[in-house]
Amino acid sequence: MDFSYSEIQKMLLSSARDFLKANCSGKYVRRMAEDQKGYTSDLWDQMADMGWMGLIVPEKYGGAGCGLLDLVILLEEMGRVCLPGPFFSTVVLGGFSMLEAGSEDQKSQVLSKLAQGKLLLTLALTEASALDSVVGIKTQAYQKGKEFIINGNKLFVPDVYGSDYFICVAKTKESRIPDDGITLFLVDSNSPGLNYTQLKTIAGDKQYEINLTEVKVPEQNILGKLHEGTLVLQKILEKATVARCSEMAGGARQILELSLNYAKERKTFGHPIGSYQTLQHYFANMLVKSDGIALMVYNTAWRLDEGLPAAREVAMTKALANEFFREIAALCIQIHGAIGFTEDYDAQLYFKRAKAWEISLGSTDFHLDRVYSFRKPEYLYSQ
Repeated sequence: MDFSYSEIQKMLLSSARDFLKANCSGKYVRRMAEDQKGYTSDLWDQMADMGWMGLIVPEKYGGAGCGLLDLVILLEEMGRVCLPGPFFSTVVLGGFSMLEAGSEDQKSQVLSKLAQGKLLLTLALTEASALDSVVGIKTQAYQKGKEFIINGNKLFVPDVYGSDYFICVAKTKESRIPDDGITLFLVDSNSPGLNYTQLKTIAGDKQYEINLTEVKVPEQNILGKLHEGTLVLQKILEKATVARCSEMAGGARQILELSLNYAKERKTFGHPIGSYQTLQHYFANMLVKSDGIALMVYNTAWRLDEGLPAAREVAMTKALANEFFREIAALCIQIHGAIGFTEDYDAQLYFKRAKAWEISLGSTDFHLDRVYSFRKPEYLYSQ
């Protein structure tokens, strides 16, 4: 397989890096962490004008019709600058949900606006069980005429404040099988019966608790088939997980550059600290691990784009990215010393995201369990 960039991908990478470097500084990221909305409309509109919102949207809905591998390139650059805002929730979580489960009418209605940057979308999955899967879903939806009534509680829903819709994962049929009877609903964010509570997060990203009380949703707002949302949700989460790992790959590579630059300038006993062998080993370690994340991401994204089975590879990629990104971020703090923890330096931005993304879309233990479950025990020791 060939992972070299096409000419179009080179242009995407170059334009994204230049734009984000000029418009998303560490100062901007810190300011948005204190802002209720978490991003500026001006930056969002500029990104929309560049066609980023419609990157994975099919051409017939006004998008570019690109694949996951192209999106990975863009997200890696976003991870480099810790881009705040609802791009991931709208384009990745919302966009892939609509592509995988939406009807033709739903796609035409939602994706065309999404591609223009005129619609915000997110996914409401996690509940009190804190699992990034349908196991433990307690939110209930029952049919009443031509509507469904939803009651329940969702946690850690990203960027739902100011969104147009969110995709709610709910139980519509009782079953002894935990992942049976799951349905996805497209819920208007301004529906009566919704109560939002913003949660305080380590990285300053905008996550909310949603309480749903007798929320009415028209039956035409079901995404996919009634009671059969589990399989389609797994496909959505596979792509979203790889997308998250691509941000971690970008962040890891930027941390290495940040640390190298600091080590060239900071001197002790008349010498740059980067001249000491211990720190040189740190940098070598960081390079190996950052490239390791990127290679796993590109391999898994390629498999998904080719329609190949990739559930095991997704789990392996996230488990590795969780550990490596956190370790790289910790080394960056260690290289900077005490100032690495201060708000004035960017090192702490990446450390916070490493901790936040480590549990986003599945912890290391969650994915290692999945890696093992995809293989027969004897295969673990075979060549």
